[in-house]
Amino acid sequence: MDVEQPASSEPRAPRPGLDRDALLHPDFLAATGISQLKIVETTGSTNADLLRAVTLEPKEWADLAVLTAEHQTAARGRLDRHWESPERSAISVSIVLRPVNSQGLPVPTQSYSWLSLLGALALRETLLETAGLPAEIKWPNDVLVRGKKIAGILAQMGPMSDGSVPAVILGTGLNVTLSEDELPVPTATSLLLEGATTTDRTVLLRNYLSRFAALYRSFCNADGDPTAGLAGGPSLHKRVEAVMVTLGREVKAHLPGDHELVGHASRLDEYGSLLVVDHGGREHVVTAGDVVHLRATESGYA
Repeated sequence: MDVEQPASSEPRAPRPGLDRDALLHPDFLAATGISQLKIVETTGSTNADLLRAVTLEPKEWADLAVLTAEHQTAARGRLDRHWESPERSAISVSIVLRPVNSQGLPVPTQSYSWLSLLGALALRETLLETAGLPAEIKWPNDVLVRGKKIAGILAQMGPMSDGSVPAVILGTGLNVTLSEDELPVPTATSLLLEGATTTDRTVLLRNYLSRFAALYRSFCNADGDPTAGLAGGPSLHKRVEAVMVTLGREVKAHLPGDHELVGHASRLDEYGSLLVVDHGGREHVVTAGDVVHLRATESGYA
């Protein structure tokens, strides 16, 4: 969605840039298993950049290669929505994923549908423990704080023609210091507006990458099984369901082909798809689409 930002009556103070030394420190990269981390000042979309890179130079972009930008001018979300955040006001980061287990064997591609939820879980934990915010996951891959969207995650499949493990590009956009008049939509929010204990983008990005890398490695070593214990705790399936605010709610799902489904969001299946029971009692599997949380009166249960 393209949104024209209103002009501010007072110039804003320059926002601080990322701490490159902290992000590129060899100890941090070694501890997380990040194969490379590239920081650029501005780009259209970090996801688009990495999709192009893994197509043209697949050997140069290994598993857990990271690209982050101080400013994204053509970020893309679900349903091909586009937006732009002010420079240095957000975290815009994309990660190359080539999932293999500890023996180097590829993770089944049917497990790839969990990768965006894995990212949402890692980000939710970062916001809770590093920024002190009560974050929750909205299906399929948004992170909310107090009912408003603070982050979105988009997974896109790379090319599969060269015989290597298929790459997934996982992009994350987190609103950090956006003011109310800079938000893309009224239903969005930022760490600054929610009173986070920190808005230091370097601290937040390091924490997110560390948490994601640990969860991702455990998920891969379990051969992408969402029911296996994850990083010394409950399974990915259980962890996501426990913090997914969509479950137990009346929802309206906007499905491909301009169809709509209204019903009760009951659970996630083994592929991370949303199961919705319509008002006739029939269960539907929602694998893609946009979901709106409804109030009881909107669902027909006044």
